[in-house]
Amino acid sequence: MFHVVLIANPFASRVSEPALRAVEEHLSRVAVVETRLTERRGHGTELARSPDGADAVAVFGGDGVVNEVLNGIGRDIPLAPIPGGGTSVFARALGLPRDPVEGAERVVAALGDGRRRRISLGRVNGRRFGFSAGIGLDAAAVRRVDELGRSASGKRAGDFAFAWSLARVLAESRGTLEPVLDLDGLGRAAFVLVAKCDPYTYAGPMALHVAPEARFELGVDIVAPRRLTPRAVPRFARYLLRGKGQQDDEDVLYAHDLDRLEIRCDHPLPLQADGEDLGDAEHVLVEAERDALTVLA
Repeated sequence: MFHVVLIANPFASRVSEPALRAVEEHLSRVAVVETRLTERRGHGTELARSPDGADAVAVFGGDGVVNEVLNGIGRDIPLAPIPGGGTSVFARALGLPRDPVEGAERVVAALGDGRRRRISLGRVNGRRFGFSAGIGLDAAAVRRVDELGRSASGKRAGDFAFAWSLARVLAESRGTLEPVLDLDGLGRAAFVLVAKCDPYTYAGPMALHVAPEARFELGVDIVAPRRLTPRAVPRFARYLLRGKGQQDDEDVLYAHDLDRLEIRCDHPLPLQADGEDLGDAEHVLVEAERDALTVLA
């Protein structure tokens, strides 16, 4: 039998007492399961730093708690993400289904078959991220969602709230964003999206392809529109849905498989990693941490 530490966020959108029991039951087919519940922001990082001889760390929750675990887990401990959030981008981008029980079944199969996958991670100003980071537009939308607070049950607002927040940010700027930051060696841009995989995120069941060439096993990809105007918004939206076009658009800075990039902002701009607000930043160092983590997926 394996020993699995299961870190769960009880306030995540798809985490409930019955769902947690079902996930534990599935994992217990091949492992002794030690469940640890997060109690506050940052607690997942603390719990992941002391796996106590576990053969793997499973994470049941949304992308927030997965990001916390990524920033605490050791290099040699396999990670098993189980989708428990409203979107769960990291787990789904690794090929796991949205349903938590089906996700747990996949993890059980990977444990039993010895199936492992080595991936790279990204870092922004030292903070690890699994699938995306952003400076400016999308980070501002993330902040707006956080400002909405949580429901009475502690659940965070979901995809609709993010889309609405993004629309509000664009409306307040009248759909126009001028260049406000410098990407070393690439040029000036209005905002920056940093991808570690494709898709970059999801709108419900729909995959959004910011950087179609990005792969978990490679470095970071950069997508940065030089300027955003109302006329350009539909074109960029088509890129997201079709997964092509942005690489060849002269109005978009696109860089693939980078190890390092410095970004300097004209003034402090919102910064996010895996959908977590990291505050404002004037200088951002983006790095790839290659061959950083083993995942069971």
